[in-house]
Amino acid sequence: MMHVLDDHDATLVRTLCELMVPGSGRVWPEVYIDAVLARMPQEDRSATLAAFAALAPVATSPESLSARAFTGEFMLVRAFACDAFYSDFLAPGAPGPSAYAEIDFTLPLAARIKKDWSYLGVTS
Repeated sequence: MMHVLDDHDATLVRTLCELMVPGSGRVWPEVYIDAVLARMPQEDRSATLAAFAALAPVATSPESLSARAFTGEFMLVRAFACDAFYSDFLAPGAPGPSAYAEIDFTLPLAARIKKDWSYLGVTS
């Protein structure tokens, strides 16, 4: 269940994340980003949504997106895309694998931990 993003915005978020962090679409980064947005102050949420919307016209290919690479909107969206993937998030039902699983980043002690994303309102 999404809290902030509608279907159109969720698709845009996933598309931009995939363009910026190839492979991230398989963890459903829009679920993570939606949960973070839901916990932001309204002003910050609006600014973040505006950054995603500003990149919508160039969300067709890495080449078109690269024209905006040095803008504040790009940098903000890239930070969210990286966090959604490299935090090792994997949305319930997403095909995966997560970033850690992909690179076999399994420390013996950490491998025993079941990640709990409930603090973001994401439950399996």
